[in-house]
Amino acid sequence: MQLNWSDDDLAFQAEVREFLDNELTPDLRAATAGMTSVYAPPHIALAWQKKLHAKGWVAPSWPVADGGCDWSVARRYIFARETTMAGAPPLSPMGLGMCGPVLLHYGSEAQKQRFLPPMLAGDEFWCQGYSEPNSGSDLASLQMKAERDGDDFICTGAKIWTTHAHHADWIFCLVRTSRLQKPQLGITFLLIDMKSPGVTVRPIISLSGEHVQNQVMFDGVRVPAANVVGQIDDGWTVAKYLMEFERGGHAYAPGMVQRVATLQRHLAEAQLPVTMNGRIAGLRMEIEALDALELQFNAGLSNGAAPGPMASALKILGTELSQRLTELEVEAALPYAPAYQPHLTLPGGAVPDYTAPTDGQGQTWGVGPAWAAKALPKYFNDRAGSIYAGTNEIQRGILWQYLARRNS
Repeated sequence: MQLNWSDDDLAFQAEVREFLDNELTPDLRAATAGMTSVYAPPHIALAWQKKLHAKGWVAPSWPVADGGCDWSVARRYIFARETTMAGAPPLSPMGLGMCGPVLLHYGSEAQKQRFLPPMLAGDEFWCQGYSEPNSGSDLASLQMKAERDGDDFICTGAKIWTTHAHHADWIFCLVRTSRLQKPQLGITFLLIDMKSPGVTVRPIISLSGEHVQNQVMFDGVRVPAANVVGQIDDGWTVAKYLMEFERGGHAYAPGMVQRVATLQRHLAEAQLPVTMNGRIAGLRMEIEALDALELQFNAGLSNGAAPGPMASALKILGTELSQRLTELEVEAALPYAPAYQPHLTLPGGAVPDYTAPTDGQGQTWGVGPAWAAKALPKYFNDRAGSIYAGTNEIQRGILWQYLARRNS
């Protein structure tokens, strides 16, 4: 296995670093450093997306003809790693990373022409409608109905844990169009305008106080049948294709390497016990091992290998190592961590019913350093890491099935 970059890749790496030096402003870097959620607030994510779009770098894996870069796996990994290490805010994955690839593979020409350009430019913001109040990990049990009425579908039901739905212009949904023998059949992939009559967004406030998630209600929402992606009743095939992009190709290690280095710097400043330094060093070795696995994974993809069960293994390792890192961050931030100070951080959304403390001149103030104020909200947000994109229990089941087949 060859993990060394080619001369062309190294030249590309230098080009990316130059671009980041020129375009990644101090305000954007500071925003990323303060993030408590895996999602940047839309105004931050879109500000960075506009810069990438102007450069032509907003969609690394898309075909050039559709506005993408069509980069090799190696270049996509270099780009992801360099932007993470430089402190660039993450883009919302719902459009560019999920619905976009689905449209490229299954969408009609009319759908591509209608939806891809504003998705690339950041002129239309997307959210995902998969989970329902009683259908999460068992997604095939979803109940949201879409009944045919001439050239339209009438949609009734609810979706939940819908990230940034209150900002979204469009939602891609899995809906039930038929009841067939297998629950995976009779499901359709449908694009719905969030401004349609009958769509209601209800906020869900997280443990960290942020409004990022929502429940979306659909009460007789009329949707053109032209918004079906793929075949009616065969949306499960489309959904499985999308999940390859949701679970695969994510580089967890670079961001955690940065977080560990930052934590060690704060520890040195605070002169905390050597025992904590030893625990952090042990976790750092595991993160470096994950980094090597991610490089190996991408080397395989470069040689034409399918993501396979390794995508599940990396999802488990990445999310659970991040959770353990948040535990150390909270411990290091004591005694300031319990103080609720979202104004010293960058939440993934608004924090309702919170007013920042001010002095007599209207200036806000806080207790302890900003990095300590971030520790507990980040801890709470990271609890979801082992649930979203398919729970880690499901990922372990995928690995078990793979090993059982291989050993049979």
